[in-house]
Amino acid sequence: MSTGRRTSSVATKQRLVDATVEVIRLQGITAVSARTVAAAADVNQALIFYHFGSVDELVAQACIAATEDRVARYRARFAEVSTLGELLALGREIHVGERADGNMVVLAQTLAGAQAGGRLAEATRAALEKWIVEVRAALERVLTGSPLAEVADPGALAHAVSASFLGLTMFESVDPEGGEQALEALGRLAELVDVLEGLGPIATRAVRAKLRKNAKA
Repeated sequence: MSTGRRTSSVATKQRLVDATVEVIRLQGITAVSARTVAAAADVNQALIFYHFGSVDELVAQACIAATEDRVARYRARFAEVSTLGELLALGREIHVGERADGNMVVLAQTLAGAQAGGRLAEATRAALEKWIVEVRAALERVLTGSPLAEVADPGALAHAVSASFLGLTMFESVDPEGGEQALEALGRLAELVDVLEGLGPIATRAVRAKLRKNAKA
């Protein structure tokens, strides 16, 4: 394949991926079909099957590619996080920004579609894992040397934090005020943890001892 044809092929695949995300954003996951995506991308339907084999595979790859693009925008910010409070603040910023861009709608739709299992469920898990990897790395760094490190598993905590924000995505659609209150509560909890991190050595040893005791109970 010549360089020109290869470039054209890559561009067409990207147009189809972008069009798929746009159809999901504007019309919902149930509106995705070869016809609607091809129309949005302004290409022949046959190109979907040529490049992806099926509409399901196109949707799966679009889900993963779109998530990677969004995660990449915040990767440097995750790397700068030094406290749990900063991590929660970044999470809130991402949540607000993604909602404003319409990406929360796409996420909610793909989660709904993933309930049936299949390729979309696999892709949704892979997409969510991209966020979880960043959260986990930040937590591992933040918790190093902390009394909480002895009882908090960064991997499990990363899943819990991510699940909380996903739940808020759904919750806000029916109760925006309640969603805002939940975010405020998470922020206060993070502040409490940051205060704990600033305790002197004697208080820190006491906290560690208490945490160990409770973990063994």
